[in-house]
Amino acid sequence: MLEYCKLVLQRVSFEARLFRKEYRKSLLRLSPQEGSHLKAWIRQQREHIQQRKFNPMKTTSVIVFLIGLLLFSSCAVVRQGEVGMKRRLGKLSQHVIQPGAVGFNPFTTRVIKLPIRTMNMEISSNLPSKEGLNVSAVISILYRIEPQKAPSIVENLGLNYEDVVINSVFRSAAADVCSRFFAKDMHSAQRATIEKEITDQMARLVQERGIVVEAVLLKNIQLPAGLARAVEEKLEAEQDAQRMEFLLEREKREAQRKMIEAQGIRDAQKIISEGLNRNIIEWQSLEAFKELAKSPNSKIIITDGNAPMLINPKEN
Repeated sequence: MLEYCKLVLQRVSFEARLFRKEYRKSLLRLSPQEGSHLKAWIRQQREHIQQRKFNPMKTTSVIVFLIGLLLFSSCAVVRQGEVGMKRRLGKLSQHVIQPGAVGFNPFTTRVIKLPIRTMNMEISSNLPSKEGLNVSAVISILYRIEPQKAPSIVENLGLNYEDVVINSVFRSAAADVCSRFFAKDMHSAQRATIEKEITDQMARLVQERGIVVEAVLLKNIQLPAGLARAVEEKLEAEQDAQRMEFLLEREKREAQRKMIEAQGIRDAQKIISEGLNRNIIEWQSLEAFKELAKSPNSKIIITDGNAPMLINPKEN
């Protein structure tokens, strides 16, 4: 019966009035000795509950944790390539915080960070051409923010300044500039001119707001299917024409070479024929017979009888 009463009291311990009621019932049911045991058990449970409610070590750990959390949340780090600004109770401070650690009240103040390094913003857009075609392209906009104007940008444009200003200004400038060029110009040397004109026009519109546009780069340009095919055919025709010009130039040079070679042979023959006489011919014949005489092989020389012979009188 004692164990049953303990079980009942444990189950009704969540409500004080019900616990007291069941406690009185248990004392009536139990013997005086069991009632003493039940009272002692209740005192032990009460002391145990009080010890669990107050644990100095645990309380100290909780306090230290809360203090550390408060200190951590009241400190921010502004990294290289960023600037910071404090917003206290909804009011933005105009003081620009340089890179480093900064302390603030986490309950009333918030630190806003803004990058001032060169950023790359990519946009996919259809660019209009002079002939009314839409050219699909991916555009990279390289820009940076002037540090001293960072508070003005956050205050007037917000943190989504890319969509508010840069994207809108680019689409307007790109439509204005590209409509003055043909679609094929975007695949030629004119692309650099288009990029520069878009950059200059954007810079005039956003420079005063503290945004510096460094460059606008056109990438992944895709011409309409019909125009792309026409451009390829034109390039192939130009290459064929250049190849034919090369062949013609090569044949002309070959003809000139052969003409010069023929003229050289003719001039050489003319000089030789003008310089030949009987004495030279006889001298050449003697030189030839001399070379033949040096050979140890037997030889037969057939002449017309008029060839000059060199005879050594001493040997006769």
